[in-house]
Amino acid sequence: MQNPLIHTAEDGSRFVSLTEGKRTLFLTKDPALIRSQLAGEVDLCMKDVDPADLLDDINTDVMTPAWVCFRHQPAEIALDAYAGLMDESGERVFDSRALLDGGFEVIVSGQRKGTGSSRETAPQCEKWSGVHLVIASSFAPIHERNNINLGQLMADYAVLERLQAGEEIPLKEFTASYDEIRRSIVEDGGLFAFDQRVASGERVIPTPEMAAHPMTMAEKLLASHLVGGGPESCVRSGDDVLVKVDGGYSHEFTTAQVHHFLIETYGPEYTIQTPHKFAVFEDHLLYADDVSRLAVFSDQIETLRCLQREFQAHTGCRDYGAKDGISPGICHQVAREQFIECGDFIQATDSHTCMGGASNALAWGVGATQYAALVHSGFTAVRVPESIRFELEGELAEGVTAKDVILQILRTYAVAEDTLDRVMEFGGPGLATLSMDERATLTNMATECSARTGICEGDEILAVWLAARRDGVSAEEIASGFVSPDEGAEYAGGVHTIDLSTIKSMVARPGDPTYGEEIEDLEEVAIDIAYGGSCTAGKEDDLDFYAQVLREADEVGLKVADGVHMYIQFGSEAVRDYATERGYLELFERAGVEVIQPGCGACIGCGPGVSEGSEEVAVSAINRNFQGRSGPGQLYLASPLTVAASAVVGHITAFTPGMFMSRSAEVTTPS
Repeated sequence: MQNPLIHTAEDGSRFVSLTEGKRTLFLTKDPALIRSQLAGEVDLCMKDVDPADLLDDINTDVMTPAWVCFRHQPAEIALDAYAGLMDESGERVFDSRALLDGGFEVIVSGQRKGTGSSRETAPQCEKWSGVHLVIASSFAPIHERNNINLGQLMADYAVLERLQAGEEIPLKEFTASYDEIRRSIVEDGGLFAFDQRVASGERVIPTPEMAAHPMTMAEKLLASHLVGGGPESCVRSGDDVLVKVDGGYSHEFTTAQVHHFLIETYGPEYTIQTPHKFAVFEDHLLYADDVSRLAVFSDQIETLRCLQREFQAHTGCRDYGAKDGISPGICHQVAREQFIECGDFIQATDSHTCMGGASNALAWGVGATQYAALVHSGFTAVRVPESIRFELEGELAEGVTAKDVILQILRTYAVAEDTLDRVMEFGGPGLATLSMDERATLTNMATECSARTGICEGDEILAVWLAARRDGVSAEEIASGFVSPDEGAEYAGGVHTIDLSTIKSMVARPGDPTYGEEIEDLEEVAIDIAYGGSCTAGKEDDLDFYAQVLREADEVGLKVADGVHMYIQFGSEAVRDYATERGYLELFERAGVEVIQPGCGACIGCGPGVSEGSEEVAVSAINRNFQGRSGPGQLYLASPLTVAASAVVGHITAFTPGMFMSRSAEVTTPS
């Protein structure tokens, strides 16, 4: 469907103009002013608005909270657009149908629009509410791409001023910074229309031709996947290319919409390419039935499950559905355990797909539209991303983990937007001091940095780890497939040295993962909930961390503190078996921990461990602490060690070996 703001002149040229009678909504930091606009009491112009007064970091959970995503029809999603935007009293700023009935065709916000989850429902809620031009000073990369795939126009404040003054602006000004592929997608009215024109030969995207030059890991990997490319192919950041996809996956939060789009676009008899390389997972909503406030959505949730089963049966893709109520695990963890290989290019409908980068693969999340298109065609359109390099040196101190490292990166490089839409490349001698699970924590949270993805260099540790999980494949064979950066490769984000020995135990204050602070500088924060789990912190090493702390507490007779509820959830069946073999389950039971079978759960507010009231305080090893993400309470992010230590002490505290010897008399435990 062509964007209705795009018009064609008599000479065939195309331009953009606003529609008479339609309105522009400014998302300001003042909720009352937003409400006045929604009610039709106030109309603002860009020339009268200070950009500093606009909301920054509007995340996709705000645009479409999890409960809105239980719907898979975009028109129904639009009914509750921005349902997650709350005022200081916790009341919704947007009532149901507020955006839909407001007559808006333009929406305006501040920096980093669309951070967080890759959910395409976020731009869908705007488009199906009548918004076709999105204005911001910067966009999170996946959100930006999702807008493009839907045929949405994006621009800055200066462009809006001109449009509101009545100017007709050439379409090419909106797409001037785009590569040929993104420009074509917008001009064609969206990704499906573009793919159909490519398949018919109407659109031809040339393969880049350039002399050999030093490449980053991302550039080398994409060059090796070019459609029509060869072993000598080279690419450079900024190139627009079509690349083959090695594999991917969706889960029950997204598969229904993928299935819906494929039927809508290609008919009920559609097929997908190489189904054995793609998978479906039942992990995100497995425990939603146990959350009382989600009971009203039970029919919608069951519809999502049924449509995923229908998609799997129709396509024959890999099936990781729950059996007897038990899931094989979280998609990102199971994928790295079972089918992501070195040098792979992986696409999936979840922003934490980047976790696969720990295995020397290039992996990032995409929206339902792009995923539906690529599983059907076998290829996808990519603008080769820039990279930022992190040279790790030294070794972490006792009590400090990779979670503390990424929280430090978040509060420095991410806040400065050095990581924005870039591939975070990890290497250096310090990488060898980190286990595979710790590397996975770094790449997993690249998306919290608004990066495209994270990727680690390959080494013996990776080769041995993968060989142990691949029948008949030796570590030497695996090592032969490593992708390494070339000496002299260009890093637009620079090369930054991180001395691991200087990192201290960190937390991120409630509201955003970038609100990092060293625990030693934190005032005492009493907690009600301690949660250990999610793709970020439900791995084997994470279980070792929880066990290390709780074993030390157990040795001096301590348990989880009175008034604190601690939960530990496995990332996969393999992790559960690992913990069982080591006797962790008995230890956790003695400590008073509630153990949960594999799945996502509290991380997306759909399982045990969520807060129930705004006054509750949680410390969690998950990856995001947006308002309402894991219940209405205050959520601090921390490492698995910090989560477990805090559960025993009763307030947020860093873990140091032997700490309970001196604290045992101070900590009150259940009688």
